Amino acid sequence: AAAAQTWPTRPITVVSPFTGGNANDIVARIVLDQVATQIGQPFVIENRPGAGGAIGVNAVAKATPDGYTTLLHSSSLSSLPIMHSKLPYDAIKDFKGVAMFGTQPTVLVTSPAKPFKTVQDLVAAAKAKPGALFFASAGVGSTSHMAAERFRHAAGFQAQHVPFRGPNEAFSEVLAGRIDFYFLPLAPAMKLVQSGKMTALLVGAEKRVPALPNVPTTVELGWPQATYEFWGGLSVPTKTPQSVIDKLNQEINKALARPDIQEKLAKISVEVKPMSAAAFDKYFQADVAATVKLAKEIGLKPVD
Repeated sequence: AAAAQTWPTRPITVVSPFTGGNANDIVARIVLDQVATQIGQPFVIENRPGAGGAIGVNAVAKATPDGYTTLLHSSSLSSLPIMHSKLPYDAIKDFKGVAMFGTQPTVLVTSPAKPFKTVQDLVAAAKAKPGALFFASAGVGSTSHMAAERFRHAAGFQAQHVPFRGPNEAFSEVLAGRIDFYFLPLAPAMKLVQSGKMTALLVGAEKRVPALPNVPTTVELGWPQATYEFWGGLSVPTKTPQSVIDKLNQEINKALARPDIQEKLAKISVEVKPMSAAAFDKYFQADVAATVKLAKEIGLKPVD
């Protein structure tokens, strides 16, 4: 209780385990800028990419558990335990959830220069020449990797995975035409799609996204198992005082309840999902279990 009364007295570091411009960064900046106003201390996002997110995650796992080092947690991190046989941290035991920000759909994009005018065109091309198409991701086991694997498995075709350090690097290769498609969370792709620099062929959701009303969904095209929503939130080292966790959870949920914050998030198709810290822990554990099940179904093996 005493810790919560004095916390925070200095800026709070938020480690993002991927390069800048990723989906969780975009959402977190909207939410945490408001929380910073509420608590009187800034949140400083530090991008520490590498090993599909494992480097940044491990840095937080080993950090002093005082509430001043936090992890930008996301669905991308649910895949690390299955993609790496040995991790320097325990995904479940080394962290406590603080709060969920929200969820957003994934979207399959390609270059307008490619001959794919519909997702059916892409699937037909992939089946005509098995393994000839390339797809990007923000790292092995990242959300963009798993979303593409789900889609590929559901549609029944082979393609080659090319992992990058983050979305900006992947975008460059897609725009250059060296990568055929990229299935990623919607937020970082939105401006490129709206400006016409990229073509959206498919949304990994149950219903169409208001921002992309003409883009079909995985469900309506008969691939419900390819539906994959990206989630993001905040976690801390497991020994962080519960009083600090509860205070931060309260402040984040307070920010998420604001109409102006909800409006900003809605513009990038993020649905707010306020929940307790304990509920967020259970959500993450269930997501890891579901990802393990998926990996077995599609034959994904650890890369090391």
